Amino acid sequence: MDGGKRSRVETFFLGSLLLWLASVCFQIMFKKQTQLLWVIAGSFFYQTSNSLIRFAHKDPLFVNTSVSLLHSSLTSASVIFILFRELLSNGPSGMFDHSQLVENTWPWAFEALSFSCGYFAYDQWDMLHYRLYNGWIPSILVHHLVLLMCFTLALYRNVTINYLILTLICELHSIFLHLRKVRRMAGIRDAKSILVKFEWFLNWVTFFVARSAPHVLITAKLIKDAHKFEKGGIELPLALFGIAGMNLLNVGLGIDLLKAFKRERKSQKTNLHHHRE
Repeated sequence: MDGGKRSRVETFFLGSLLLWLASVCFQIMFKKQTQLLWVIAGSFFYQTSNSLIRFAHKDPLFVNTSVSLLHSSLTSASVIFILFRELLSNGPSGMFDHSQLVENTWPWAFEALSFSCGYFAYDQWDMLHYRLYNGWIPSILVHHLVLLMCFTLALYRNVTINYLILTLICELHSIFLHLRKVRRMAGIRDAKSILVKFEWFLNWVTFFVARSAPHVLITAKLIKDAHKFEKGGIELPLALFGIAGMNLLNVGLGIDLLKAFKRERKSQKTNLHHHRE
């Protein structure tokens, strides 16, 4: 990417990030929504984690991936804890009722969503700062921007928090995405090793079980309950816009995963052929 195009990309996404930060600070200071301090706390926590990891490893991509792995692990654990706790309290029929998902907030759901929102803001900044993205319209930056918009608007209005917590179960798959990247940066690329095969197995299983299926089910639930949303309200359009974006990104991610899987297998076969020669 040439300098001019890169500059325009950075200007747009950095500007949107600064506007987002100004909006959050306005809500905290003037609207007295002090619970949004969890968003700021999340950003500081992951930025501090970045700085600590950087003492041991200077490569910006390795540091960024390590922090992303930390976020995926913590978020997955918190979401599973929230869902399991609610499942024991109200059962599946009660916890997935429309009013529960839209109007109510499960214990710790607001804090978990806010903390994760802080991570996406940190990660957007880190990727822009070290230019850890590719393409004229980088999908990862678009992904973070969409999430920041949807998450913060929901947090401001304190609606659909539980729906968004359900979408974060996809972070279970992200663990293996980040593990794969760390593994490759560590030089472990033998496609026939048990470790790599097991990692790919978990990658594909969680892609379908924890990412694709939940987002499709959430889409179906939103469409089914569309008539239950307040007419003229922002909740339904916002939810449909956000989940549609996630589903599109999932399709792109699935294609990229398949290409990476084939590429690793092809590379292994090529190396084996050269070795025999």
